[in-house]
Amino acid sequence: MTRLTAAALLAPALAALGACGAGDGGAEGAAGVGDPYFPEAGNGGYDVGHYGLTLAYDPGRPRLTGTAVITARATRELTAFDLDLVGLTVGEVSVDGRAARWRRAGQELTVRPARPLARGAVFRTTVAYAGVPRTLTDPDGSEEGWLRTPDGAVALGEPTGSATWFPGSHHPSDKAAYDIEVTVPKGHQAVSNGELTSERTAGDRTVLTWRAREPVAPYVVTVAVGRFTVTRSTVTGLRDRPGLPSYVAVVPSEVPAARPVLARIPAVLRWEEGLFGPYPFSSTGAVVARRGLVGYALETQNRPVFPGAPDTTTLVHELAHQWYGDSVTPRTWRDMWLNEGFATYAEWLWAEEHGGDSAQETFDALYRTDADAGLWAFPPARPSDAAHISDSPVYERGAMVLHRVRRAVGDTRFRAILRGWATAHRHGNADTADFTRYVERAAPGTDFGAVWADWLYGEGKPKGG
Repeated sequence: MTRLTAAALLAPALAALGACGAGDGGAEGAAGVGDPYFPEAGNGGYDVGHYGLTLAYDPGRPRLTGTAVITARATRELTAFDLDLVGLTVGEVSVDGRAARWRRAGQELTVRPARPLARGAVFRTTVAYAGVPRTLTDPDGSEEGWLRTPDGAVALGEPTGSATWFPGSHHPSDKAAYDIEVTVPKGHQAVSNGELTSERTAGDRTVLTWRAREPVAPYVVTVAVGRFTVTRSTVTGLRDRPGLPSYVAVVPSEVPAARPVLARIPAVLRWEEGLFGPYPFSSTGAVVARRGLVGYALETQNRPVFPGAPDTTTLVHELAHQWYGDSVTPRTWRDMWLNEGFATYAEWLWAEEHGGDSAQETFDALYRTDADAGLWAFPPARPSDAAHISDSPVYERGAMVLHRVRRAVGDTRFRAILRGWATAHRHGNADTADFTRYVERAAPGTDFGAVWADWLYGEGKPKGG
Protein backbone atom coordinates (compact mmCIF):
# COMPACT_ATOMS: atom_id res chain seq x y z
CA MET A 1 0.00 0.00 0.00
CA THR A 2 1.12 3.54 -0.68
CA ARG A 3 -0.29 6.07 1.75
CA LEU A 4 -1.54 9.25 0.12
CA THR A 5 -3.44 10.61 3.10
CA ALA A 6 -4.02 7.53 5.32
CA ALA A 7 -3.83 3.76 4.95
CA ALA A 8 -6.75 1.34 4.93
CA LEU A 9 -7.40 -0.42 8.25
CA LEU A 10 -10.08 -2.78 9.52
CA ALA A 11 -13.27 -1.19 10.78
CA PRO A 12 -13.64 -1.76 14.54
CA ALA A 13 -17.32 -2.62 14.45
CA LEU A 14 -19.06 -5.24 12.32
CA ALA A 15 -22.81 -5.51 11.92
CA ALA A 16 -24.68 -8.49 13.34
CA LEU A 17 -27.47 -10.17 11.41
CA GLY A 18 -30.08 -12.75 12.36
CA ALA A 19 -29.81 -16.26 10.94
CA CYS A 20 -31.23 -19.67 10.43
CA GLY A 21 -30.93 -21.90 13.47
CA ALA A 22 -27.94 -24.10 14.19
CA GLY A 23 -27.14 -25.97 17.34
CA ASP A 24 -24.04 -25.50 19.45
CA GLY A 25 -21.40 -28.00 20.49
CA GLY A 26 -19.23 -30.46 18.60
CA ALA A 27 -15.81 -29.98 17.03
CA GLU A 28 -16.13 -26.44 15.75
CA GLY A 29 -13.47 -24.50 13.90
CA ALA A 30 -12.24 -21.35 15.62
CA ALA A 31 -13.90 -18.02 14.81
CA GLY A 32 -10.61 -16.26 13.99
CA VAL A 33 -6.96 -17.24 13.73
CA GLY A 34 -5.88 -15.14 16.69
CA ASP A 35 -4.13 -12.36 14.81
CA PRO A 36 -2.55 -10.00 17.37
CA TYR A 37 -4.37 -6.98 15.92
CA PHE A 38 -7.46 -8.51 14.27
CA PRO A 39 -8.20 -11.67 16.29
CA GLU A 40 -11.54 -12.36 14.58
CA ALA A 41 -10.07 -12.26 11.06
CA GLY A 42 -9.80 -15.62 9.31
CA ASN A 43 -11.04 -18.90 10.73
CA GLY A 44 -9.60 -22.04 12.25
CA GLY A 45 -10.12 -25.69 11.38
CA TYR A 46 -9.60 -25.53 7.62
CA ASP A 47 -7.43 -24.13 4.83
CA VAL A 48 -9.03 -22.66 1.72
CA GLY A 49 -7.58 -23.78 -1.61
CA HIS A 50 -9.93 -22.12 -4.09
CA TYR A 51 -12.74 -19.58 -4.32
CA GLY A 52 -15.21 -19.64 -7.17
CA LEU A 53 -17.17 -16.38 -7.07
CA THR A 54 -20.12 -15.68 -9.35
CA LEU A 55 -21.19 -12.06 -8.97
CA ALA A 56 -23.65 -9.66 -10.54
CA TYR A 57 -23.57 -5.96 -9.81
CA ASP A 58 -25.85 -3.22 -11.02
CA PRO A 59 -24.41 0.22 -10.15
CA GLY A 60 -27.82 1.79 -10.63
CA ARG A 61 -29.45 -0.05 -7.75
CA PRO A 62 -26.66 -0.67 -6.34
CA ARG A 63 -27.06 -4.33 -5.44
CA LEU A 64 -24.60 -7.23 -5.43
CA THR A 65 -25.80 -10.79 -5.96
CA GLY A 66 -23.28 -13.53 -5.36
CA THR A 67 -22.62 -17.22 -5.09
CA ALA A 68 -19.37 -18.31 -3.46
CA VAL A 69 -18.08 -21.85 -3.86
CA ILE A 70 -15.27 -22.34 -1.34
CA THR A 71 -13.09 -25.42 -1.64
CA ALA A 72 -11.13 -26.15 1.53
CA ARG A 73 -9.36 -28.90 3.44
CA ALA A 74 -10.29 -29.66 7.05
CA THR A 75 -7.28 -29.49 9.36
CA ARG A 76 -9.27 -31.18 12.14
CA GLU A 77 -12.56 -33.01 12.48
CA LEU A 78 -15.34 -30.45 12.06
CA THR A 79 -18.98 -30.50 12.99
CA ALA A 80 -19.14 -26.75 12.32
CA PHE A 81 -16.91 -24.02 10.94
CA ASP A 82 -17.01 -20.28 10.43
CA LEU A 83 -16.78 -17.97 7.42
CA ASP A 84 -16.20 -14.22 7.62
CA LEU A 85 -18.95 -12.09 6.05
CA VAL A 86 -19.79 -8.47 6.84
CA GLY A 87 -23.34 -7.40 6.02
CA LEU A 88 -25.23 -8.85 3.01
CA THR A 89 -28.04 -11.36 3.35
CA VAL A 90 -27.40 -15.08 3.16
CA GLY A 91 -29.96 -17.12 1.24
CA GLU A 92 -28.75 -20.73 1.17
CA VAL A 93 -25.72 -22.66 2.37
CA SER A 94 -24.68 -26.16 1.39
CA VAL A 95 -21.66 -28.36 2.00
CA ASP A 96 -20.77 -30.95 -0.62
CA GLY A 97 -24.18 -30.50 -2.20
CA ARG A 98 -26.19 -31.09 0.97
CA ALA A 99 -28.10 -28.29 2.68
CA ALA A 100 -26.33 -27.05 5.81
CA ARG A 101 -27.64 -25.24 8.85
CA TRP A 102 -26.12 -21.85 9.54
CA ARG A 103 -26.34 -18.80 11.78
CA ARG A 104 -25.00 -15.23 11.77
CA ALA A 105 -23.32 -13.37 14.63
CA GLY A 106 -21.39 -10.22 13.80
CA GLN A 107 -18.89 -11.02 11.05
CA GLU A 108 -19.20 -14.77 11.64
CA LEU A 109 -21.27 -17.05 9.42
CA THR A 110 -21.24 -20.37 11.27
CA VAL A 111 -21.96 -23.37 9.06
CA ARG A 112 -23.00 -26.78 10.38
CA PRO A 113 -22.79 -29.42 7.62
CA ALA A 114 -25.24 -32.30 7.47
CA ARG A 115 -22.39 -34.70 8.23
CA PRO A 116 -19.19 -34.07 10.23
CA LEU A 117 -16.09 -33.45 8.15
CA ALA A 118 -13.14 -35.75 8.78
CA ARG A 119 -9.68 -34.32 9.32
CA GLY A 120 -7.96 -34.03 5.96
CA ALA A 121 -11.22 -34.07 4.01
CA VAL A 122 -11.55 -31.70 1.08
CA PHE A 123 -15.01 -30.13 1.12
CA ARG A 124 -16.94 -27.60 -0.91
CA THR A 125 -19.14 -24.96 0.70
CA THR A 126 -21.62 -23.00 -1.42
CA VAL A 127 -23.10 -19.76 -0.11
CA ALA A 128 -25.76 -17.75 -1.97
CA TYR A 129 -26.01 -14.14 -0.81
CA ALA A 130 -27.14 -10.69 -1.91
CA GLY A 131 -27.51 -7.11 -0.77
CA VAL A 132 -25.89 -3.69 -0.82
CA PRO A 133 -22.23 -4.17 0.15
CA ARG A 134 -20.76 -1.94 2.81
CA THR A 135 -17.97 0.57 2.86
CA LEU A 136 -16.10 0.32 6.16
CA THR A 137 -14.57 3.27 7.98
CA ASP A 138 -11.29 2.34 9.60
CA PRO A 139 -9.92 3.51 12.97
CA ASP A 140 -7.77 6.13 11.21
CA GLY A 141 -10.74 7.45 9.24
CA SER A 142 -9.84 5.89 5.87
CA GLU A 143 -12.21 3.62 3.98
CA GLU A 144 -12.11 0.09 2.59
CA GLY A 145 -14.46 -2.65 1.52
CA TRP A 146 -16.94 -2.00 -1.29
CA LEU A 147 -16.35 1.56 -2.47
CA ARG A 148 -19.04 2.97 -4.74
CA THR A 149 -18.13 5.19 -7.68
CA PRO A 150 -20.42 7.23 -9.97
CA ASP A 151 -20.55 4.39 -12.51
CA GLY A 152 -19.63 1.31 -10.47
CA ALA A 153 -17.52 0.27 -7.52
CA VAL A 154 -14.02 -0.72 -6.47
CA ALA A 155 -13.43 -3.43 -3.85
CA LEU A 156 -10.35 -2.87 -1.67
CA GLY A 157 -9.67 -5.12 1.28
CA GLU A 158 -6.71 -4.22 3.47
CA PRO A 159 -6.85 -5.55 6.13
CA THR A 160 -10.19 -7.44 5.84
CA GLY A 161 -12.55 -5.35 3.76
CA SER A 162 -12.83 -8.28 1.34
CA ALA A 163 -15.34 -9.76 3.80
CA THR A 164 -17.82 -7.09 2.71
CA TRP A 165 -18.35 -8.71 -0.69
CA PHE A 166 -17.70 -12.46 -0.38
CA PRO A 167 -17.68 -15.01 2.46
CA GLY A 168 -14.43 -16.74 3.32
CA SER A 169 -11.41 -16.88 5.59
CA HIS A 170 -10.25 -13.27 5.45
CA HIS A 171 -6.75 -13.37 6.87
CA PRO A 172 -3.47 -13.11 4.93
CA SER A 173 -2.33 -16.50 6.24
CA ASP A 174 -5.06 -18.27 4.21
CA LYS A 175 -4.15 -17.73 0.55
CA ALA A 176 -6.05 -19.39 -2.29
CA ALA A 177 -6.60 -19.43 -6.05
CA TYR A 178 -9.62 -17.56 -7.45
CA ASP A 179 -12.05 -17.76 -10.33
CA ILE A 180 -14.25 -14.66 -10.40
CA GLU A 181 -17.16 -14.17 -12.83
CA VAL A 182 -18.84 -10.77 -12.80
CA THR A 183 -22.00 -9.73 -14.66
CA VAL A 184 -22.33 -5.98 -15.23
CA PRO A 185 -24.47 -3.72 -17.42
CA LYS A 186 -23.44 -3.57 -21.06
CA GLY A 187 -20.87 -0.82 -21.58
CA HIS A 188 -19.22 -1.48 -18.21
CA GLN A 189 -16.10 -3.49 -17.46
CA ALA A 190 -15.29 -5.62 -14.44
CA VAL A 191 -11.57 -5.92 -13.69
CA SER A 192 -10.12 -8.41 -11.22
CA ASN A 193 -6.99 -10.40 -10.42
CA GLY A 194 -5.16 -12.78 -12.72
CA GLU A 195 -6.10 -13.16 -16.36
CA LEU A 196 -9.30 -12.39 -18.22
CA THR A 197 -10.39 -15.78 -19.54
CA SER A 198 -13.66 -14.79 -21.20
CA GLU A 199 -15.82 -11.77 -22.01
CA ARG A 200 -19.26 -12.03 -23.58
CA THR A 201 -22.21 -9.72 -24.02
CA ALA A 202 -25.80 -10.84 -24.37
CA GLY A 203 -28.61 -8.33 -24.43
CA ASP A 204 -27.96 -5.59 -21.92
CA ARG A 205 -25.45 -7.54 -19.80
CA THR A 206 -21.74 -8.32 -20.11
CA VAL A 207 -20.11 -11.24 -18.29
CA LEU A 208 -16.36 -11.19 -17.59
CA THR A 209 -14.43 -14.08 -16.04
CA TRP A 210 -11.05 -13.76 -14.32
CA ARG A 211 -8.72 -16.50 -13.11
CA ALA A 212 -5.89 -16.06 -10.58
CA ARG A 213 -3.92 -19.29 -10.55
CA GLU A 214 -1.23 -18.31 -8.09
CA PRO A 215 -2.27 -18.04 -4.40
CA VAL A 216 -3.86 -14.72 -3.43
CA ALA A 217 -4.31 -13.31 0.08
CA PRO A 218 -7.89 -12.06 0.55
CA TYR A 219 -6.85 -8.46 1.21
CA VAL A 220 -5.29 -8.13 -2.26
CA VAL A 221 -8.31 -9.51 -4.14
CA THR A 222 -10.19 -6.84 -6.06
CA VAL A 223 -13.10 -6.24 -8.39
CA ALA A 224 -13.40 -2.87 -10.13
CA VAL A 225 -16.65 -2.16 -11.98
CA GLY A 226 -17.11 0.86 -14.19
CA ARG A 227 -16.42 2.40 -17.57
CA PHE A 228 -12.70 2.13 -18.19
CA THR A 229 -10.32 2.74 -21.04
CA VAL A 230 -8.61 -0.65 -21.34
CA THR A 231 -5.14 -1.27 -22.75
CA ARG A 232 -3.89 -4.79 -23.32
CA SER A 233 -0.23 -5.35 -24.10
CA THR A 234 2.68 -7.70 -23.50
CA VAL A 235 5.72 -7.15 -21.30
CA THR A 236 8.89 -8.57 -22.82
CA GLY A 237 12.38 -9.05 -21.44
CA LEU A 238 11.46 -10.76 -18.17
CA ARG A 239 13.50 -13.76 -17.18
CA ASP A 240 10.92 -16.52 -16.74
CA ARG A 241 7.83 -14.80 -18.14
CA PRO A 242 8.19 -14.35 -21.90
CA GLY A 243 5.30 -12.33 -23.23
CA LEU A 244 3.81 -11.43 -19.84
CA PRO A 245 0.19 -10.25 -20.38
CA SER A 246 -0.59 -6.74 -19.13
CA TYR A 247 -4.13 -5.45 -18.60
CA VAL A 248 -4.49 -1.78 -17.66
CA ALA A 249 -7.89 -0.18 -16.94
CA VAL A 250 -8.12 3.59 -16.45
CA VAL A 251 -11.14 5.80 -15.87
CA PRO A 252 -11.33 8.10 -18.92
CA SER A 253 -10.74 11.30 -16.94
CA GLU A 254 -7.35 10.01 -15.76
CA VAL A 255 -6.06 8.68 -19.09
CA PRO A 256 -3.95 11.72 -20.12
CA ALA A 257 -2.10 11.90 -16.79
CA ALA A 258 -1.83 8.14 -16.26
CA ARG A 259 -0.70 7.06 -19.71
CA PRO A 260 2.99 8.15 -19.55
CA VAL A 261 3.48 6.71 -16.05
CA LEU A 262 1.79 3.38 -16.75
CA ALA A 263 3.84 3.06 -19.93
CA ARG A 264 6.78 2.52 -17.56
CA ILE A 265 5.34 -0.71 -16.11
CA PRO A 266 7.59 -2.91 -18.33
CA ALA A 267 10.73 -0.95 -17.44
CA VAL A 268 9.93 -0.97 -13.73
CA LEU A 269 9.22 -4.71 -13.75
CA ARG A 270 12.47 -5.47 -15.55
CA TRP A 271 14.40 -3.33 -13.07
CA GLU A 272 12.67 -4.90 -10.06
CA GLU A 273 13.19 -8.39 -11.42
CA GLY A 274 16.90 -7.65 -11.59
CA LEU A 275 16.84 -6.82 -7.87
CA PHE A 276 14.19 -9.14 -6.45
CA GLY A 277 14.34 -12.19 -8.71
CA PRO A 278 11.81 -13.57 -11.20
CA TYR A 279 8.44 -11.83 -11.35
CA PRO A 280 6.12 -14.10 -9.34
CA PHE A 281 2.85 -13.88 -11.28
CA SER A 282 1.38 -14.74 -14.66
CA SER A 283 0.14 -11.24 -15.56
CA THR A 284 0.51 -7.60 -14.62
CA GLY A 285 -1.25 -4.28 -15.11
CA ALA A 286 -3.06 -1.61 -13.13
CA VAL A 287 -6.44 -0.12 -12.31
CA VAL A 288 -6.65 3.67 -12.13
CA ALA A 289 -9.90 4.68 -10.43
CA ARG A 290 -11.29 8.17 -10.06
CA ARG A 291 -9.15 10.63 -8.14
CA GLY A 292 -10.12 10.92 -4.49
CA LEU A 293 -11.72 7.47 -4.24
CA VAL A 294 -9.53 6.73 -1.21
CA GLY A 295 -6.34 8.16 0.24
CA TYR A 296 -4.05 5.28 -0.67
CA ALA A 297 -2.97 3.02 -3.50
CA LEU A 298 -3.18 -0.72 -2.87
CA GLU A 299 -1.07 -3.60 -4.19
CA THR A 300 -3.99 -5.72 -5.38
CA GLN A 301 -2.37 -8.80 -6.90
CA ASN A 302 -1.40 -8.63 -10.59
CA ARG A 303 -2.77 -5.10 -11.00
CA PRO A 304 -2.51 -2.49 -8.24
CA VAL A 305 -5.32 0.01 -7.77
CA PHE A 306 -4.49 3.73 -7.83
CA PRO A 307 -6.89 6.55 -6.88
CA GLY A 308 -6.03 8.81 -9.77
CA ALA A 309 -2.95 8.76 -11.99
CA PRO A 310 0.10 7.63 -9.99
CA ASP A 311 3.58 9.07 -10.12
CA THR A 312 6.56 6.84 -10.90
CA THR A 313 7.55 6.46 -7.26
CA THR A 314 4.11 5.14 -6.34
CA LEU A 315 4.21 2.75 -9.31
CA VAL A 316 7.60 1.43 -8.18
CA HIS A 317 6.24 0.94 -4.65
CA GLU A 318 3.10 -0.97 -5.64
CA LEU A 319 4.87 -3.17 -8.18
CA ALA A 320 7.54 -4.02 -5.58
CA HIS A 321 4.69 -5.30 -3.42
CA GLN A 322 4.07 -8.01 -6.00
CA TRP A 323 7.18 -9.67 -4.56
CA TYR A 324 6.94 -8.36 -0.99
CA GLY A 325 3.39 -8.58 0.29
CA ASP A 326 1.59 -10.40 -2.52
CA SER A 327 3.96 -13.32 -3.17
CA VAL A 328 5.69 -13.24 0.24
CA THR A 329 2.72 -12.38 2.44
CA PRO A 330 2.86 -11.50 6.15
CA ARG A 331 1.86 -14.27 8.50
CA THR A 332 0.06 -11.77 10.76
CA TRP A 333 -0.71 -8.06 10.59
CA ARG A 334 2.10 -7.46 13.10
CA ASP A 335 4.49 -8.27 10.23
CA MET A 336 3.24 -5.41 8.05
CA TRP A 337 6.72 -3.87 7.87
CA LEU A 338 7.80 -6.84 5.72
CA ASN A 339 5.42 -5.42 3.10
CA GLU A 340 5.88 -1.71 3.50
CA GLY A 341 9.51 -1.53 4.55
CA PHE A 342 10.54 -3.49 1.45
CA ALA A 343 8.33 -1.50 -0.92
CA THR A 344 9.56 1.77 0.57
CA TYR A 345 13.17 0.66 0.22
CA ALA A 346 12.44 -0.17 -3.41
CA GLU A 347 11.59 3.54 -3.83
CA TRP A 348 14.97 4.45 -2.32
CA LEU A 349 16.83 2.07 -4.61
CA TRP A 350 14.96 3.36 -7.67
CA ALA A 351 15.91 6.94 -6.80
CA GLU A 352 19.51 5.90 -6.16
CA GLU A 353 19.80 4.28 -9.58
CA HIS A 354 17.79 6.86 -11.53
CA GLY A 355 19.45 10.15 -10.71
CA GLY A 356 17.93 10.85 -7.30
CA ASP A 357 19.25 10.74 -3.75
CA SER A 358 21.21 7.71 -2.67
CA ALA A 359 19.61 5.39 -0.15
CA GLN A 360 22.17 6.62 2.38
CA GLU A 361 21.15 10.23 1.79
CA THR A 362 17.48 9.31 2.26
CA PHE A 363 18.36 7.39 5.44
CA ASP A 364 20.37 10.33 6.79
CA ALA A 365 17.58 12.83 6.10
CA LEU A 366 15.12 10.67 8.00
CA TYR A 367 17.52 10.13 10.87
CA ARG A 368 17.83 13.87 11.34
CA THR A 369 14.16 14.10 12.34
CA ASP A 370 13.52 14.96 15.99
CA ALA A 371 13.40 12.16 18.53
CA ASP A 372 9.75 12.93 19.26
CA ALA A 373 8.74 12.67 15.58
CA GLY A 374 6.17 10.08 14.53
CA LEU A 375 8.91 8.08 12.80
CA TRP A 376 10.15 6.95 16.21
CA ALA A 377 6.75 6.38 17.83
CA PHE A 378 7.14 2.59 17.93
CA PRO A 379 9.43 -0.08 16.47
CA PRO A 380 8.57 -1.45 13.00
CA ALA A 381 8.08 -5.00 14.27
CA ARG A 382 5.77 -3.93 17.12
CA PRO A 383 3.10 -1.44 15.99
CA SER A 384 1.33 0.02 18.98
CA ASP A 385 -2.13 -1.15 17.91
CA ALA A 386 -4.32 -1.92 14.91
CA ALA A 387 -4.85 1.76 14.14
CA HIS A 388 -1.12 2.26 13.52
CA ILE A 389 -0.01 -0.70 11.42
CA SER A 390 0.42 1.61 8.43
CA ASP A 391 2.15 4.51 10.17
CA SER A 392 5.57 5.93 9.37
CA PRO A 393 7.59 3.50 11.56
CA VAL A 394 6.27 0.59 9.47
CA TYR A 395 7.16 2.27 6.17
CA GLU A 396 10.17 4.54 6.59
CA ARG A 397 11.72 3.02 9.70
CA GLY A 398 11.09 -0.41 8.18
CA ALA A 399 13.12 0.70 5.17
CA MET A 400 15.79 2.01 7.54
CA VAL A 401 16.07 -1.50 9.02
CA LEU A 402 16.80 -2.84 5.55
CA HIS A 403 19.38 -0.13 4.96
CA ARG A 404 21.11 -1.07 8.20
CA VAL A 405 21.18 -4.69 7.01
CA ARG A 406 22.68 -3.49 3.73
CA ARG A 407 25.38 -1.56 5.56
CA ALA A 408 26.16 -4.61 7.70
CA VAL A 409 26.55 -7.10 4.84
CA GLY A 410 27.56 -4.99 1.83
CA ASP A 411 25.79 -4.42 -1.46
CA THR A 412 26.50 -7.77 -3.10
CA ARG A 413 25.26 -9.88 -0.22
CA PHE A 414 22.33 -7.54 0.41
CA ARG A 415 21.08 -7.95 -3.14
CA ALA A 416 21.38 -11.70 -2.71
CA ILE A 417 19.26 -11.40 0.45
CA LEU A 418 16.57 -9.42 -1.41
CA ARG A 419 16.35 -12.11 -4.11
CA GLY A 420 16.73 -15.05 -1.77
CA TRP A 421 14.04 -13.87 0.66
CA ALA A 422 11.53 -13.48 -2.16
CA THR A 423 12.44 -16.93 -3.48
CA ALA A 424 12.46 -18.76 -0.15
CA HIS A 425 8.87 -17.76 0.67
CA ARG A 426 7.47 -17.41 -2.85
CA HIS A 427 3.65 -17.68 -2.78
CA GLY A 428 3.74 -18.30 0.96
CA ASN A 429 3.64 -16.52 4.31
CA ALA A 430 6.42 -15.33 6.57
CA ASP A 431 6.90 -13.35 9.75
CA THR A 432 9.61 -11.16 11.24
CA ALA A 433 11.34 -14.05 12.99
CA ASP A 434 11.56 -15.86 9.65
CA PHE A 435 13.24 -12.80 8.17
CA THR A 436 15.82 -12.30 10.90
CA ARG A 437 16.73 -16.01 10.77
CA TYR A 438 17.04 -15.84 7.01
CA VAL A 439 19.35 -12.82 7.12
CA GLU A 440 21.56 -14.36 9.81
CA ARG A 441 21.93 -17.57 7.81
CA ALA A 442 22.64 -15.62 4.62
CA ALA A 443 25.44 -13.65 6.30
CA PRO A 444 27.11 -16.00 8.80
CA GLY A 445 29.49 -14.27 11.17
CA THR A 446 27.80 -10.87 10.85
CA ASP A 447 26.60 -9.33 14.09
CA PHE A 448 23.01 -8.11 13.66
CA GLY A 449 22.38 -7.63 17.37
CA ALA A 450 22.15 -3.85 17.23
CA VAL A 451 20.13 -3.87 14.01
CA TRP A 452 17.44 -6.08 15.51
CA ALA A 453 17.54 -4.68 19.05
CA ASP A 454 17.72 -0.97 18.21
CA TRP A 455 16.16 -0.57 14.77
CA LEU A 456 13.67 -3.41 14.39
CA TYR A 457 12.43 -3.88 17.96
CA GLY A 458 13.82 -0.93 19.89
CA GLU A 459 11.69 1.84 21.37
CA GLY A 460 12.48 5.42 20.45
CA LYS A 461 15.13 6.86 18.17
CA PRO A 462 18.21 4.61 17.95
CA LYS A 463 21.55 6.18 18.77
CA GLY A 464 24.31 6.49 16.23
CA GLY A 465 22.39 6.38 12.93
